[in-house]
Amino acid sequence: MSLTIRSAESCKYDLVSLGEVMLRLDPGEGRVRTARQFTVWEGGGEYNVARGLRKCFGMRTAVVTAFPENHVGRLVEDFIMQGGVDTSLIQWTPYDGIGRDVRVGLNFTERGYGVRGAVGVPDRGHTAASQMKPGDVDWDDLFGKQGVRWFHTGGIFAALSSTTPDVVIEAVESAHRHGTIVSYDLNYRPSLWKSIGGIAKAQEVNRHIARHVDVMIGNEEDFTACLGFEVEGVDDNVKGIEVENFKKMIVRATSDFPNFKATATTLREVHSATLNDWGAICWHDGEFYEAIHRPNLEILDRVGGGDSFASGLIYGFMTANCPDKAVNYGAAHGALAMTTPGDTTMATLSEVEKLMGGGSARVDR
Repeated sequence: MSLTIRSAESCKYDLVSLGEVMLRLDPGEGRVRTARQFTVWEGGGEYNVARGLRKCFGMRTAVVTAFPENHVGRLVEDFIMQGGVDTSLIQWTPYDGIGRDVRVGLNFTERGYGVRGAVGVPDRGHTAASQMKPGDVDWDDLFGKQGVRWFHTGGIFAALSSTTPDVVIEAVESAHRHGTIVSYDLNYRPSLWKSIGGIAKAQEVNRHIARHVDVMIGNEEDFTACLGFEVEGVDDNVKGIEVENFKKMIVRATSDFPNFKATATTLREVHSATLNDWGAICWHDGEFYEAIHRPNLEILDRVGGGDSFASGLIYGFMTANCPDKAVNYGAAHGALAMTTPGDTTMATLSEVEKLMGGGSARVDR
């Protein structure tokens, strides 16, 4: 059963994402705790997917988010515009002058190296996006009149506050009314759920949202924490445990949520911060499809690798409606995205397809 995706001609956008976009402050080869200067990027789990689809794959995308009306908010908007993502759906909130009521979220992130893992220190309290509430966006106009082929959001935005889950629910219900495909990345973050009900609340919210999801993205931990699924009968000492656990998890999940038309996850074994085994697997219509496995993948910056996987996966489904191509587009794009700094991709479609075809890292002249 292939995904029924609206035609490009009938829609203004190929994909719209809903999520928070933060400023990432990157100390480069140094550490946050000793830095004297930072490189600044934009990033956010849901937004990164829209940017990847626009910048690498050339699709028409937009982001729904919110910023304070000040110079920092406009700085993030400028980054988004440089990535080619439509900014017309951004909500602008009056600024109180000091950031007590509303602000832009910050994410201090160091890349890690060798035995030192990557570290993220988010500073995102009272952000404009976290204060979004139902009724802020006319979803029926967006999905119905303007037209959107694919809608993407995830568990990070849903965990930002007591109101953001209702924004997600309002959006996915409208998307389904208008025939828009919905993808959702569970992206479990314990620190975000801690103050609003913990894992019990995460499961309540995510199980509600899951009823409206066509393509669910997440690893074994995400499915367990967010949807309450656990698997038994797999020996943790057996090589390939992650794959076998995922397969069992999906059999269980699709029995509870028959609306899932596809599910997918990346497969990562961490040898060091800079050396990972990398792969991916996708379930569609009762079959599993594994991407080319890449052992000992050298990594510069792992942040955003999963989001780049998601954008490649979506591109594969939208252009070929083929799960095998989709999971391989995703895995190749994610691998390339982790060779450059920042949350978002610097890869090109030709580079992705070259890697999918077994191309090497020889110099191109």
